[in-house]
Amino acid sequence: MTGRGFVLAGAAVLALGASGAVVASALNDLPQDAVPVQDPTAALNAQPTPPAPVEPAPQGTPAPASPVAVTPPAPAIVVAEEPIDEDAVEEEKAETPEVKRVETPVEPARRQRRRVAIVEAIDKITAESMRFEVEVGGRPVRFQKTLIFTARACEVSAADEQVSDSVAYLEVSLQPRGVIQVSEPRQIFRGWMFASAPAISGLQHPVYDAWVVGCKA
Repeated sequence: MTGRGFVLAGAAVLALGASGAVVASALNDLPQDAVPVQDPTAALNAQPTPPAPVEPAPQGTPAPASPVAVTPPAPAIVVAEEPIDEDAVEEEKAETPEVKRVETPVEPARRQRRRVAIVEAIDKITAESMRFEVEVGGRPVRFQKTLIFTARACEVSAADEQVSDSVAYLEVSLQPRGVIQVSEPRQIFRGWMFASAPAISGLQHPVYDAWVVGCKA
């Protein structure tokens, strides 16, 4: 093989490698199909309870080797109190400057972020529902070949909050799956969803309903 043939062969190998990298990158951006999960809702929204400290059993005082003499207490002597001069007390209060107490504000605890959002969706026409995982910042997940979910954040409530809740920031788009994608995905929802109140900020669509169930580490 001549030198020109070696050059052409090397160029062909480089072109194939570059095209393979482009194809792999495009595949990572494509939505993956939803996979059902069976995580209970209560376990997802519950806060982790720290183990209770184990206290050692109290030790009794050992008995003395010999008897201890008990001395009776001396009788109490009551001393007559002098009458209180109320005018002097008022003057002393007026002369004493009032000290103002400054309260230090308590900083609220921060919410804990999780890596995976648990979403439940339903097709109202076929009555088919599924609970699946959407990784925060990961590949989008497709439900029923049309609905595409992307998670941007998922947090659980802090320990000082009154209600144990999970909130997730989701983006939902519509794009029918086909051999050739002729149109860009059409976004139909973007915002925070609350597991404790799915009706407040859930996906409302003529065909689909979706809401967040919880967050998973």
